[in-house]
Formats: sequence, C-alpha cells, structure tokens
Amino acid sequence: MTEPALLRIQPGARVETPLVRFAQQLGGTVGWRRYGLAFLFGVSAAGALPPIDLTPLLAVAFPGLLWLDEGSAGPAASFALGWAFGCGFFLAGLYWIAAALFVDLRDFWWLVPVAALGLPVVLALYSGAALAATHLATRHLRLPPAARVCAFAICWTVAEWIRGHAFTGFPWNLIGYAWAGAFPGALAMLESVAWIGIYGLSLISVLAASLLTLLGTPLLAPVAPSRRRAPVIAAALLILGPAAAGAVRLERAPAAETGIWLRLVQPSIPERLKWNPAAARSNFGRLIALSRVPSAHPLAAVLWPEAAVPFLIGRDRPARQAIAAVAPKGGYVITGALRANPPPGPIVKLWNSIEAVNGRGQILARYDKSHLVPFGEYVPALFRELLPIRKITAGMIDLSAGPGPQTIALPGLPAFSPLVCYEVIFPGAVVDENRRPQWILNLTNDAWYGRTSGPYQHFAIARTRAVEEGLPLVRVANNGISGVVDPEGRVLARLDLDDIGYADIVLPKAGARTLYSRMGDLTLVGLLLLTAVPVVLRLR
Repeated sequence: MTEPALLRIQPGARVETPLVRFAQQLGGTVGWRRYGLAFLFGVSAAGALPPIDLTPLLAVAFPGLLWLDEGSAGPAASFALGWAFGCGFFLAGLYWIAAALFVDLRDFWWLVPVAALGLPVVLALYSGAALAATHLATRHLRLPPAARVCAFAICWTVAEWIRGHAFTGFPWNLIGYAWAGAFPGALAMLESVAWIGIYGLSLISVLAASLLTLLGTPLLAPVAPSRRRAPVIAAALLILGPAAAGAVRLERAPAAETGIWLRLVQPSIPERLKWNPAAARSNFGRLIALSRVPSAHPLAAVLWPEAAVPFLIGRDRPARQAIAAVAPKGGYVITGALRANPPPGPIVKLWNSIEAVNGRGQILARYDKSHLVPFGEYVPALFRELLPIRKITAGMIDLSAGPGPQTIALPGLPAFSPLVCYEVIFPGAVVDENRRPQWILNLTNDAWYGRTSGPYQHFAIARTRAVEEGLPLVRVANNGISGVVDPEGRVLARLDLDDIGYADIVLPKAGARTLYSRMGDLTLVGLLLLTAVPVVLRLR
C-alpha cells in the first residue's frame, strides 16, 4: 500500500500546504501589484461593515495584509503597505462624505476630490502606522508568528482609539461595527460592547481574523492535526465565546416597555430644498401635517429631526404657536432647530440645538450641540486664516459649541440625553454620567448623503451606543433611518431611507447599567494587556 505523502516527509522538514504556498506568493509580490493587493484587501475589509455586512470578509482582509507584510524589508515598506490598505478601506467606507458637497456644487466643487480622496489618504496614515509599529516590534523583539499577530491586533486597536480622539476625533467605521449590521447572529456578538465597548470589540475582531494568518506559516514535520487546526480553533473561540455570552444577555433581558408613547416624524425633505426660502413654508407644513394625524395612543411627545424648523423659533412667535398647536395634550414637540442669541440684538451667534416646545408655545428646555463638524458647521481658525472658505452648511455665521452632554428632565417624560447628528458616534461621551438619563434621543439630518452607505452606517453606530450604555435609543432623521433601539440593541421600529411618514412607538425601559458605562475604556486597557501576554513572554 502506498503511504500518504505527508507521512513520507522526513522529520524536521518544512510542511507546506497550498495555503502556505499562497501566503508565500503574497509575501513575494513586488511593485504596484503588492500595493494594489493591499488596497483591495482594504476594500474587502470595508465590505464587512454596514450596509454590506459581510463580516467574514475580515478573515480575508487581515490575513492577506499580514501575508503581504511578510515581504516588507523594513518599517517604511510596512507603513506604505498599511497605508495602501487604509486607502482602500477608507475610500470604500467613506466615499459618501463627498456627496454632501453636491448639494452646493457650484461653491464646493473643488472640495469634492479632497473629501473623496484626501480624507481617506489622511486617515490611512493610522493603518500605515499600525503596520509599521507591528513590523518594528516583530523585528526588534524577534516575535514568533503568534505573538506578531497579537502585536498587530494591539497596534491596530490603539490606532483606532487615537483616530477616535485626536483632532476632535473621527471614530467612524471602527472594525467592531462589522457586528452592528445585519449579518446573521451579529447582534449576539454586538452585546459584548456592554462590557468592553466598541474598541474592545474591534480588538477581538482583528485578533480573531488575524489569527488565521498562522495557517500560512510553514510547520516542521511531524505535524499533529491539532496544531494545524489551532489557529482556527482559537479564532472561533474568540468569536463564539463573546457571542454565547451575548446570546445569554439577550435571553435574560426581554424587551420591556415604559408605557410612554412617542411619535417619530420623518419628513424626508431634500437637502437642496431644506434652506430654500421659497420652500420654507411648505417644509414646515409637512412637519405640521405629519404631527397632527390622530394617534391611537396618548402621546407624550412628538419628535422632529435635526434642524427641522426652518425658522429661529426663539425669535419667531408665530412659528412657536404653530408648533404648539400640534403638541400632544400635556406633552411636547421636541425638535431640532437653529438657535440664535436672544433678541432684540442682532444675530451674532448661532447654535445647532434641540428645543422642547409645550402646548402654550413655551420653550421649556434646550440643548446646544457640543461636538461640531469641522468645515461642516464651522471653519477651524487656522484654515480660515489660510484659505477664504466658509462652512458647508447654510449661512455665513459659524456655529458655536454647547457645553457637552446633559440630561433633560421634562414632566411626563423620563429624563433623556439629547444628541445632535454625529455626536452619537463618540463612545463613552453620549450621556452625563453625573445625572444618568433613562434614554437617548438622537436627532439628525443625513439628507446630505442621499442613498449612500452613510445613513446605514450612522444608524448602526447609533445602535451600538444603546448597547454600550444599556439605554434605549430613539433616533429621528430627516430622510432616515429613524428608529427605536432597546438597551440590548434590538431594533423595535424603523422608518427606512427616504420614507415620508411617522411612527408611533412606545419607549422601551432602560436596562441595568453596563460595565462599559461604569468603567469606560479601562476595560479596553485590560484587554490590551491580556493580548500583550505573548509579547511579554517573548521579552522574558
């Protein structure tokens, strides 16, 4: 009988499988093909995120990148490779930002290539730095393959954290959001952010995907079957363990209701018409008409999206009276609106605000957006001095920033944390922990971006904040996606992109306070230290 080929390999010889040979071919790629492949692996990583939601693509993207990096001669080559990967990742994931410029293309046409290409090129510096740092650690510490994978997961996660905090921060499309969409079973994995936050979920996701890199490492004969399968088993445990814990959390926390009914109004007014003076009355009329439709339930509040009212209602009594006329009995209309400095003086300051109007036309509470969008809502002083540019949103006055997260308490409503637009993307910064609310209200526009990936990504990110904080989240968007998410991340109601209408929903109850809401990113520090154990053992 002929012996299997594997058994004829002499002890101590290198055992090479087809996957090992493929990894070696990638590592030997040179020239433009090398960086082109890195770019394509970055694009595939973006495909794991909403709205495509092909989470398993991470198991293609990160091993591919690390196999390519086997051929890097030094940290500069690794940086260039990581940068090419980041260009593909951010270009595919953030292309939609340029769509905002088409609203006023005559004035901002020259910024389209900057937004479409310049931003990905800059953000890719983070992924380049992560791979260069991994190369340096591997070379100077002589890390074995498994420790190299751990070092890469640490470097990638630290780079994500820095991206989320430096220069006002932009924590969009973190790798952990691959579990915030519609991939089957993803919600169970998303539950882990209640303990470790989105950065911790990114760390686990990158580590699990990168462990498959070890399948491309040659082994010495004889090779036990368990050793060949070890990377797959380890990666599976990293995913199935948190997912099992998440499934238990979902089972133990069925959706619970407060009995308080809210109406979400989604007018879907095109951005080109939103600030057109000729369309102002028509736009306002649509909001009024959707709000006055009789409800089968007693409403506590009617909720309008960001900057829904085209008037400065603090200075416009007739507009306040029109809003008051559709306020529920004993309740409120809570709307996004621009707010100016008090009359009678001229308008010199503006805020992007949330204001609560009662049935008598009184503004009982307000919140001013604190985390403003650079160039969108204001022009940083340095750039204003260098370039004669204005902000992208309407008007010549830059918006002013509010003081930060706060809790609004109104009679008849559980206390809530108001957030305007992309304030919801910042982990650990969405509620006032000294006056913890019972729910989160996120008013946004998103009509700037049309039918692109942006609104889907934004909704998935907002959903993640609900799980992190253990609080229900109500999201009202001008053109969608509006909806209600319970503290476990279940979407209980939804108005899809470009729908015109309203939804009467019952507010879910708040869940128990989560570990992440108590400890913040200290849980991430613990995970990073645990992941660093193989590296530390190498140091010893």
